[in-house]
Amino acid sequence: MTTPGPQTPGPQTPGPRPPAPRTAAENTPGEYFARMYAHRPDPWHLAERWYEQRKYALTLAALPEPHYRSAFEPGCSVGVLSELLATRCRALLAWDREETALAQARGRLADSPHVTLQHRALPGDWPAGRFDLVVLSELLYYFTAEDSARILHRAVASLEPAGTLLLVHWRPEVADHAQTGDAVHRQARAHPGLTRVAEHAEPDFLLDVFVRADLPAAPRLLSVAAAEGLR
Repeated sequence: MTTPGPQTPGPQTPGPRPPAPRTAAENTPGEYFARMYAHRPDPWHLAERWYEQRKYALTLAALPEPHYRSAFEPGCSVGVLSELLATRCRALLAWDREETALAQARGRLADSPHVTLQHRALPGDWPAGRFDLVVLSELLYYFTAEDSARILHRAVASLEPAGTLLLVHWRPEVADHAQTGDAVHRQARAHPGLTRVAEHAEPDFLLDVFVRADLPAAPRLLSVAAAEGLR
């Protein structure tokens, strides 16, 4: 096998210029989500993968209260987790930026009149009112550190005194994400307005449960067993 020697460059027709690489200074663009849903209706296989089913079961099990008055879930996608949260909430507000995803969520939740689905996008939008549960599931790594901090600040400010904030995110690095799951959970754990009361870590994902640090938490939020007289 021989090594080719240097070649004399000849005239070339310029090809299309590759797109500029996205940096961590940018949020994942909206076109990414539009492209994903155009490729397949459930691009992350949320409704069929055992990985997702198991993660959702752990998410529901991590919630310290059996029922919640009013919950907010931004980035609800096709509504698989929303359907499960609806069994634990008297009212659930779920948002997504993609109408294609919301159409599927509406079909899935057609028999759940206490669930409101809206076409909205973070970080620019945030609902009025207060919630005793905010769920940020597979969401914050699409945003820069500045914008994820902004979202966390709004989530904390919108929590009721006895409210719960739950974060769960994929850990491995993804080229289309602005951050990693580990990075956004470090940010939440360092937030001065939050106290972490539960955590679950696996090689694939992190799950953290927080309460507001500036207000006395309901006993159940700190220890479900103690609240029920088991310790």
